[in-house]
Amino acid sequence: MRAPNSIDFWRGFALVTIFIDHVPGIVFEKYTFREYSLSDSAELFVFLAGFSLRFVVNSLAEQPLSAVVYRLASRALTIYFAQILITLFALAIIAGAARQLDQPYILQWHNAAAAFEDPVEAHIGLVLLRYQLGYFNILPLYVVLMAAGPSIAAIDRLVPRLLLPLSFALYLYTLFTGFNLPTWPVEGNWFFSPFAWQFIFILGFVLGGPKGYSSFSPRTKNILFWLSAVQVAGGAAIALADFTPDPANLPDPKLFFLFDKTYLSPARVFHALALACFFSGAFSYISRWAPPLTDFLSLLGRNSLNVFCTASLLSLCGQIARYLYNGRLEIDFLVLLVGLTGMGAAAWVSEWRKRLAEERARRLAAA
Repeated sequence: MRAPNSIDFWRGFALVTIFIDHVPGIVFEKYTFREYSLSDSAELFVFLAGFSLRFVVNSLAEQPLSAVVYRLASRALTIYFAQILITLFALAIIAGAARQLDQPYILQWHNAAAAFEDPVEAHIGLVLLRYQLGYFNILPLYVVLMAAGPSIAAIDRLVPRLLLPLSFALYLYTLFTGFNLPTWPVEGNWFFSPFAWQFIFILGFVLGGPKGYSSFSPRTKNILFWLSAVQVAGGAAIALADFTPDPANLPDPKLFFLFDKTYLSPARVFHALALACFFSGAFSYISRWAPPLTDFLSLLGRNSLNVFCTASLLSLCGQIARYLYNGRLEIDFLVLLVGLTGMGAAAWVSEWRKRLAEERARRLAAA
């Protein structure tokens, strides 16, 4: 088992935050950093995913490019199958709740109506990732980003200086044009435009590289920590003031000046980077003063995909529980307890399976 580190810890923190924020109205929602920030756990999660991709690519540096393509394409397929599976489970949970509670209205929750009213087209859209349920739409973004992983690794290996400029150019084009992928059979666009969100993913990948954040001197990191703290505080002040730019008073292209999540407007990028820098500096203090918390969140972060899938389904169950019991306070505490327990169990089982696989490999090697 790996020792706790800032990447796993903050990824675990993002997973817990995502779980809470995916149960609208829960009392703990008001204490997540989304309420005090211009960005939220989605930016943190995607940024750390890019950072983690760097570690994978670095571990394969001596391998031919074909091995890198195979490894990253396999990961993208795993995430794709996870998205299909949890969406089917979510539809079953929604259908079961609607039938058990005799509340047909529940079948319309989170864009689910199409699956029951037009199942043929909905299932085609599901397989193509063009049909997405609300609160189950971040993994499709992750699939696209990981599917681009081989191209990212190839550019980084062959012409590394082009990677960030190309990513930034695509990001600017998206802000100018509103470039996105359409959904179907429900008309609309992806909640997370992959053409915009690839930018923060690439930023994580680049900053995780040999010339990235780890190469900065301790003095530079300390300066960045305090500068980021100021920016985080400024973002918190704006969020607490509930300030939102009025699109009618903004010049074109308006996406440059809004706090838009779908297209990851620049204000969200800058704030997310400040948060990442601040969190990185804060980890040493947290690990020193709260080792059990560090261990638990790092455990979640090390097994992020399984934990995310578990958290997504448990958050949906939490929504149903709050609906059934009218959002009572004790139900909120129970939802949080069950959620954290389920996420911890998923992480523990994942870790246990890894240990069994490692022991089996050692026995075979010794035979």
